[in-house]
Amino acid sequence: MSTRSPLEDLRARLSGLMLRDEHRLRRRLDGARRARDKDRVAREIAADIEAAEARVQRRRAPEIRYPDELPVSQRKDDIAAAIRDHQVVIVAGETGSGKTTQLPKICLELGLGVRGQIGHTQPRRLAARTVAERIAEELKTELGSTVGYKVRFTDSSGDDTMVKLMTDGILLAEIQSDRMLRRYDTLIIDEAHERSLNIDFILGYLKQLLPKRPDLKVIITSATIDPERFSKHFGDAPIVEVSGRTYPVEVRYRPIVDPDDPASEDRDQVTAIADAVEELCAEGPGDILVFLSGEREIRDTADALNKMDLRNTEVLPLYARLSAADQHRVFSRHTSRRIVLATNVAETSLTVPGIKYVIDPGTARISRYSHRTKVQRLPIEPVSQASANQRKGRCGRTSDGICIRLYSEEDFLSRPEFTDPEILRTNLASVILQMTSLGLGDLAAFPFVDPPDRRQITAGVQLLQELGALEESTKERRLTEVGRQLAQLPVDPRLGRMVLEGARTGCVREVMIITAALSIQDPRERPADKQDAAAQQHARFADKSSDFVAYLNLWEYLRELQKTLSNSQFRKRCKAEYLNYLRVREWQDIYSQLRQLAKPLGVTLNSEPADPQRVHTALIAGLLSHIGLKDPEKGDYLGARGTRFAIFPGSALFKKQPRWVMSAELVETSKLWGRVNARIEPEWIEPLAQHVVKRTYSEPHWERKRGAVVASERVTLYGVPLVVGRKVDYGRIDPETSRELFIRHALVEGDWDTRHKFFKENRALLDEVEDLENRARRRDLLVDDETLFEFYDRRVPAEVVSARHFDSWWKKVRGAQPDLLNFEKAMLLNEAAEQVSESDYPDTWTQGSLRFPLTYQFEPGADADGVTVHIPVAVLNQVTPDGFDWQVPGLREELVTALIKSLPKQLRRNFVPAPDTAAAVLARVGPEDGPLLDVLARELEALRGVAVPPDAWQLDAVPHHLRMTFRVVNDKRRKLAEGKDLAVLKEELSGEVRATISAAADSIERSGLTTPAFGELPRVFAGKRRGHQVKAYPALVDEGDTVAVRMLDTPVQQRQRMWQGTRKLLRLNMPSPMKFINRALTNQAKLTLSRNPHGGVAALLEDCVDCAVDKLMADNGGPVWDEAGFAVLLEKVRGALNPTVLDVLTEVEKILKAANEAEVALEGARGPAESLADMRQQLSRLVYPGFVTATGFDRLPHLVRYLRGIGRRVEKLPSTGAKDVELLRDVEWVTGEYEAAVAALPPGVTPGPELLEVRWMIEELRVSFFAQTLGTAHPVSLKRVIRALDKAAA
Repeated sequence: MSTRSPLEDLRARLSGLMLRDEHRLRRRLDGARRARDKDRVAREIAADIEAAEARVQRRRAPEIRYPDELPVSQRKDDIAAAIRDHQVVIVAGETGSGKTTQLPKICLELGLGVRGQIGHTQPRRLAARTVAERIAEELKTELGSTVGYKVRFTDSSGDDTMVKLMTDGILLAEIQSDRMLRRYDTLIIDEAHERSLNIDFILGYLKQLLPKRPDLKVIITSATIDPERFSKHFGDAPIVEVSGRTYPVEVRYRPIVDPDDPASEDRDQVTAIADAVEELCAEGPGDILVFLSGEREIRDTADALNKMDLRNTEVLPLYARLSAADQHRVFSRHTSRRIVLATNVAETSLTVPGIKYVIDPGTARISRYSHRTKVQRLPIEPVSQASANQRKGRCGRTSDGICIRLYSEEDFLSRPEFTDPEILRTNLASVILQMTSLGLGDLAAFPFVDPPDRRQITAGVQLLQELGALEESTKERRLTEVGRQLAQLPVDPRLGRMVLEGARTGCVREVMIITAALSIQDPRERPADKQDAAAQQHARFADKSSDFVAYLNLWEYLRELQKTLSNSQFRKRCKAEYLNYLRVREWQDIYSQLRQLAKPLGVTLNSEPADPQRVHTALIAGLLSHIGLKDPEKGDYLGARGTRFAIFPGSALFKKQPRWVMSAELVETSKLWGRVNARIEPEWIEPLAQHVVKRTYSEPHWERKRGAVVASERVTLYGVPLVVGRKVDYGRIDPETSRELFIRHALVEGDWDTRHKFFKENRALLDEVEDLENRARRRDLLVDDETLFEFYDRRVPAEVVSARHFDSWWKKVRGAQPDLLNFEKAMLLNEAAEQVSESDYPDTWTQGSLRFPLTYQFEPGADADGVTVHIPVAVLNQVTPDGFDWQVPGLREELVTALIKSLPKQLRRNFVPAPDTAAAVLARVGPEDGPLLDVLARELEALRGVAVPPDAWQLDAVPHHLRMTFRVVNDKRRKLAEGKDLAVLKEELSGEVRATISAAADSIERSGLTTPAFGELPRVFAGKRRGHQVKAYPALVDEGDTVAVRMLDTPVQQRQRMWQGTRKLLRLNMPSPMKFINRALTNQAKLTLSRNPHGGVAALLEDCVDCAVDKLMADNGGPVWDEAGFAVLLEKVRGALNPTVLDVLTEVEKILKAANEAEVALEGARGPAESLADMRQQLSRLVYPGFVTATGFDRLPHLVRYLRGIGRRVEKLPSTGAKDVELLRDVEWVTGEYEAAVAALPPGVTPGPELLEVRWMIEELRVSFFAQTLGTAHPVSLKRVIRALDKAAA
């Protein structure tokens, strides 16, 4: 026979222990099997079992009695039998039946409460405490021993407690540490009909638990509202009905608008209530209870009833926010009739004594969660039939009653039977948080009595995600570290998140004060009859930018008060200043309890006050979906998920509304209001919302300055834009795209500031090839960008997405592979490049000793398209157009082809095909053969025997790029001007050229000379200017009242200006001959001279003196280039001036007389109009202001002959008109050729002696044509004039 193990003997004793002890010791016994010293372990366990047995022995129920007057006492045996025989029992009974206080006693009498506690849940803390007190009193035991209670922050129970009253939230919290609820052998879930969140959660959890705990008894109590639902939930558990003490109630339907009474259309709810009160007052004495949906309706109705002046009647309000003193008035004894105006708080929570009549408008504010706006709403809506019957039952407690419903019976019958359970109309965040913490799986699969809508589950999950409490995984939903901390804080998740953030940012004290305030009703009271006084008192604490700060201000004020006042004085001060003392104490208690709860999480209070920004940032952590952005157009705020809300009028921010706001709560009544608000900034929000913000990126692009790809970021939080158009590094967002853009822009296109050697060398090679393309005007020489991209793409690793990444990588690689990223020129060129010779596109242009850089641009339509020669302004005066017309060799054949194609068709057809003809011409000639057009015309005639006149070339038809562009640059190589016409540029920049030359010849130039103090002038000046060989031509220049030494561009300018300057200096240094002239002239001469074109005799005489000086200067070897020579010249001119002037005047007198005669002859002349016009023009060209000096001393006598020739021509014109016109054609043609030659001169240059001689030859030709009898000075003909013109122009 085997010996029985001591461990087996101990196991047999476990069934008599408390459930928790049994479970604990059974696990120890299981582990003891593996112990080495089983006897020692057995002795230790035995000692623990004996202690546990002693605990059971101490748990004995006291004597139990039942009050006979309670209906439940009559059914105690039935209830006890049901409990004994079933695991779950439903006890249904009206308020006042005694089920709450007597059921625990029935359980005790059944022997329950010994092996585990009888847990008894209540929806409200006040009920848990008062019920515990009542049961302890009936059992004649001290509260906290046999009967105890536990509510939030208070535990008045111990190891010997058999009946524990608690809120349903406490039971939920205990599940976390006692998953099997082994602490209890019985659970009584009271007021289950209220169907709060906690009750539904407990009922669902118990349904899962009961199969695992067959010893656990569950009793569910409910009003008579749908107990069958609970029975069905628990597998058709038995229902025991307990009737309440009720009396008959008559129901009268009095709709506000009676369809049978048209006069009732003008009635409103207040009028209907007043009519019902009058009706009930006529029924006899008794108090009236009126149900209303809110405080405003209560105030409006109270005002109306007080105005009715009802005899011996008192009107009292009753609602949750009412001060405690005003609430107690409702329950105090009274003798007069009382009309109580109450919210639906009086339906089940409070029993108002003495009520005989009820007036039910049929509406209430019912908390309902909006899935769309994610806010809890309090809309006014019709109550359910069950709620209406509860209201009716309020007046059947002590006697027969009457209930007047302000709606029709049809309306009543059409309403839903029951009010939706809270779980169907509330955010499930707290429940989800607890369930996830408990590891109870998917909320949607949880066995609720009424499973919540999936949208509500989603809303709860969204809130927890908003708070950063949940992390999503593929298999299951799990809590984050924040979520695990929140689950340990038995407060609203939003408020808990604020506390955690406050702890992180060092402002937890302020945040706890605020969250404690948000957990209770506002301690600031505003009695209806003293609203202004209350508002004045409360205004002391207001903060213009934050209602939250008002709580802090009030808190500090109350603390200071408490330091100086006794409790009694403090209570009185609170009342005087419209502060609810009890709520103040509750606020302080919750704050203290929050401190205790947060300690296990390592949260310690900050010792220094926190700045408001940190406080509000911590609050934002719990209110991410409660932020708003002001809409300036509509005046309201854009909130989360497209909602729009307004700041509540009672807020300190109502008058001056900020751009950004956060609201503690969003409540929808007449509209969506934000209550308890604060001004915030968007930059406070974003760091807290990283897990929920949506980021969109647009326009990714490479930025050279940053050396990275950037994009424009838009950050939205639930649709509210926090950030718009922020530049961000795109590399971390889309590395693949960023790498591609980096390679394309930085490496391929070269848009990068870097000193890497390979990069510089590669860019130089690319520039070289691109320049060759520009020169050859082709885009098919360089390989395309894709080839270059592929080159880099094969070599640069995937992690390189920016310049910084590249530098880091290249630093490691370049030591071993320095040539990894180097181009070779051969890889950059296509096959087409073999046809292009670089020598055909030189880098410089040479003209004499000057060398100019050439650049090439292939950009059709641009001003500088083609070849550009860069000319320093300092040498511009030395540059001639010679050779530029031939272009560079690479473009020469194209240019000649274009010129041939520009010819008129009748000429062009002789030279087709033009490209072949151009090639043939260029094979024989080059720039050294002369100007291009002349050489080309000569060669074309030689090739094909067809002459090409000069005017046949249509240069405008030649493409723009084939004409050389001249770009004049300054010393810093910056462009001063640019164009195709070198002469125009020279004229345009003459000032700059002169200034540059003057700067180089500063030691020679003079100004303001009136005496010959110019030293010795060189004929040519040569010097250096910024590295350029500057050449200029100094001369004396007439500047009006003085003479200057100036540097001139060309020898021609020098010759002309030196003559004029010397003349002026001579005259400045000689006495005026005017007095001599006046004495010498006869009156007849003076009269003749007065008829001049100069506008006065004085001007004419000056002209004559200048002419005389010119004559004497020429005769005496002038002009001179040094001071000594000038002195000799001055003496010679001074000595002969007066007689020479008289000689000039003698000739001028003859000229003016002849001119007058010609003018008179033309006035009456008859003949061809064009002939007459030609003669008048001839006269004006011969005699004009300044003609004396311009004509010159030696030619003045000839002028008389030319003028007389006009007279002879007029005389002959009537008989020779046709011939005159014919001869005139030749004169006009040759005159046109002469004028064209003059126009071709550089700007500012007058005709030289040879060209000027042609002008006088044309005058002699006129004499030979129209006045042969006067004779010519020398033989003349049209051919002689042409030969002279060609010679002068060569």
